[in-house]
Amino acid sequence: MAVSNRDCENTIAQVICELRDNIAFITFDHVVARNAMTAKMYQSLKSICLDLADNPHIRAAILRGAGGKSFVSGSDIAQFASFQSGDDGIAYEAGIDDYLTPLAMLPFPTIAVIDAMAVGGGLAIASCCDFRIATPEARFGVPIAKTLGNCLSAGNVAWLVAHLGINIVKRMLLLAEMICAPELLKQGYLLSIYAPEDLDKESIALAMRLSKLAPITQKSSKLTIARLIKNDLPDCSDLIDECYGSADFKNGVNSFLEGKPPIWTGK
Repeated sequence: MAVSNRDCENTIAQVICELRDNIAFITFDHVVARNAMTAKMYQSLKSICLDLADNPHIRAAILRGAGGKSFVSGSDIAQFASFQSGDDGIAYEAGIDDYLTPLAMLPFPTIAVIDAMAVGGGLAIASCCDFRIATPEARFGVPIAKTLGNCLSAGNVAWLVAHLGINIVKRMLLLAEMICAPELLKQGYLLSIYAPEDLDKESIALAMRLSKLAPITQKSSKLTIARLIKNDLPDCSDLIDECYGSADFKNGVNSFLEGKPPIWTGK
């Protein structure tokens, strides 16, 4: 789900990090916009993760959206209105990869706690974490085939396929389906499902369990997996250029900002 800048004016939009003993608590705080990520929030997340990576005392991190009604609902798309060509899309997707790589490469385990929805950028952030717990009503997806008509980078798609499986990713990207938490629990993407009132204690219990295990083994294991996923990615800049440079994308952005359904032409 993308969110217009008009929904984000005069509101707090920040990423907060709090250290409690050896656990980092990262909170996405943009409640009025269902915790949609602005460019500054993505930059803050990157900076926080780079700082945490250099802290030898941190043993786990818990990521959660503020307000109890959303993890992260997507990205602010007002910036897309200024895109002039497919080159802008290539630069944007490279930027998203750059923002999220420090999260995926943190040297300790990470836990995403998902209330209600993890959509678009929110799904990417949740997938960069090592474990995910959610409420039974939570939903997950990247419905860009229904909303904006843009696409994802090769790195982002590869990461989603590795964590969700190719068939679910196709349902998300080609059918614009939102997948429910119980299905993703059976698939293995979610570690557990809990009632909303139990998420805090269960996430802390999981972090404490992780913090008692061998940290160098955890680091070696998770970063080996991350490197395997990212190894030898193909150059898909031609596809990103075509998508972001299309009339369909421009129409998708304008229609979204105007609150109208887009009309796709394939051009």
